[in-house]
Amino acid sequence: MRKFAGVLVLGLLLVFAFAGCSKEPTPEDRFAEYIALWNQQKFTKMYDYLSNDAKEKITKEEFTSRYQKIYEDLQITNLKIDFKKPKKDKKKDQEQASYSFNAKMNSIAGTIQFTQKAQLQKEERDDKKNWYVDWNTEYIFPKLQEGDTIGLSTITPKRGEILDRNGSGLAANGQVYEVGVVAGKLEASEIEPLASLLKMTPEQINKALSATWVKPGLFVPLKKVSMEDKDRVAQLIALGPVQTRKVDARIYPYKEAAAQLVGYVGAITADELAKRKDKGYTSQDVIGKRGLEQVLDEELKGESGVKIIIKKKGDDEDVVLAEKPVVDGKDVKLTIDADLQEVIYTELSAEIGGAGAANPEEGAAAGTAAAANAAGGAPAGTAAAMNPVNGETLALVSSPSFDPNQASLGFSADEWKALQEDARQPLTTRFSQSYAPGSVMKPITAAVGLMSGAINPGEQEAILGAKWQKDKSWGGYFVTRVHAGTDPVNLEKALVFSDNIYFAQAALKIGKDAFADGLKKFGFEEKVDFPYPLATSTIGDLGSEIALADSGYGQGQIQMSIVHLLASYTPFVNNGNMVKPILLDTEQRTQVLKESLVPSEQAVLIAADLRKVVADASGTAHRAEMADYPLAGKTGTAEIKQKQGETGTENGWFIAYNTNKPSLMIAMMVEDVQGRGGSQIPVEKVKNIYMKLR
Repeated sequence: MRKFAGVLVLGLLLVFAFAGCSKEPTPEDRFAEYIALWNQQKFTKMYDYLSNDAKEKITKEEFTSRYQKIYEDLQITNLKIDFKKPKKDKKKDQEQASYSFNAKMNSIAGTIQFTQKAQLQKEERDDKKNWYVDWNTEYIFPKLQEGDTIGLSTITPKRGEILDRNGSGLAANGQVYEVGVVAGKLEASEIEPLASLLKMTPEQINKALSATWVKPGLFVPLKKVSMEDKDRVAQLIALGPVQTRKVDARIYPYKEAAAQLVGYVGAITADELAKRKDKGYTSQDVIGKRGLEQVLDEELKGESGVKIIIKKKGDDEDVVLAEKPVVDGKDVKLTIDADLQEVIYTELSAEIGGAGAANPEEGAAAGTAAAANAAGGAPAGTAAAMNPVNGETLALVSSPSFDPNQASLGFSADEWKALQEDARQPLTTRFSQSYAPGSVMKPITAAVGLMSGAINPGEQEAILGAKWQKDKSWGGYFVTRVHAGTDPVNLEKALVFSDNIYFAQAALKIGKDAFADGLKKFGFEEKVDFPYPLATSTIGDLGSEIALADSGYGQGQIQMSIVHLLASYTPFVNNGNMVKPILLDTEQRTQVLKESLVPSEQAVLIAADLRKVVADASGTAHRAEMADYPLAGKTGTAEIKQKQGETGTENGWFIAYNTNKPSLMIAMMVEDVQGRGGSQIPVEKVKNIYMKLR
């Protein structure tokens, strides 16, 4: 009896199991699976859920590629297809079923949202019945029917301009000539001269004329040319089939003078577009390639107006799926004075002539201005200007430079190669880099020494001869000085005569740790909070006595950017407070970056000594002395070489401000000044700038 009961229970279990296995899937479950795949954009698997009728209209490859292309082109993100299963569904016993679903997604033109009804039908495949989606094109978007296409209509935003403090355009919106030819009218004999005038190759012109969209009689654009290039435009028009038309373009009125600061724009590349995939950029955009055009690109760019349209076949009216209005870019106003920028660039890049001075940091002893430079030629270097009281950056200059207008219109291959191979590196933005400061570092060392107690300003140091070493442990290494026979030396004389030995000894007295801590208080090893990316000023290795001694007078491994140099001198103008340099007009003025960095009485003392560097007849910057225009400042000559005794190069420095009206401080560094006048080259150039501004 027990055996029979067990067999009966087993039989019932098998019946129930077979009944469970043979249970037909419900239409709502099948549709829920389809929706889940859709939300994951698994279009290939979605195709397997389509009805036979739907599959006759579209292949799996067409189905998959169509969805993928539409979603990629429209930049579809945050896709959410929502389907709520009915609580009681009696459709499973029918041959057809319909369900509503909600679709919501973000696109390049904003949110797309719609409700649609899906049809399912029961079909038998491989002796099994199941539910399949009777798909059609309106599942993608409502009113999208066979034969319709989806198009994007874009409105380019007006790019924001970069303006100087007075509203003058540093990067402005203007016009250029677009030069082209009428297809079918250009003779073979005209291609070569046309290519020469446009700085193109004949192959490039032929490629443009053979594009798939070109038809006889159509205008084919070839190159954009500045409206200032009137002679070339006249020669182009004289060729006959050449035509010009005015088109909107980015222009740079201050050309080379502000090229490194402002940069230029160009067509976006595939790599650049990929990096900005989710930021609203399109393949038709121009973006900043260098300078502030690049740094501030997202702010300047604006947002394209975009409209997604279902273009109906036949005469039916097109359907707008989504639309985002155009938003013009924002203008950016700087604290830069464009006129001052141009004056400084013109002076910095002016050729140097004359005979070389014997001693690079000598003032009156260095001879007349005509003896400044034997080698001649336009120098490479950088200069910057700021208001040391409120922190406004007034100029950022790099030389040599390039024409950003031509860069934006497009350099020829030869022009680009020449720029890249130019030994003077015109593409380098020197004001953003760091350099060995040489003797312009000495007032900073003086401040650190005074604060640590290692320097007593009135104490006379007996320094004999033109070279010095601490002891024999230094081997053959000596610190040399330009002015021999000036001992005994106090702080004032050390600054006036730019005495390397005095400041080498001062650094050793301060000590490695205290010296490093003092420099860090001045902002060394600290990232500069500045809109234009600047190299961090660094201290480098102070591990040996020689390295520490050399660092005391701006050699060793000390590196500074010219903007940081200007900021470092602001305590000598502001009773010890270090002011933050700013570049954007929207930034607050007179931000105290380091309050009471230098005690007031010590700041005043150093400032008085800096005045004597110029005023004293023996001062290294005496050549910059002007009647009724008292400058204070410091010269510097930084030696760039691997080891003592070898011949390297030298960079000449000068930084100065008017003590009566300290609203303008200028710093300049000129490269390769050895045997050409040393620091007297920037001394004269800075003086010339002040004279032009008086």
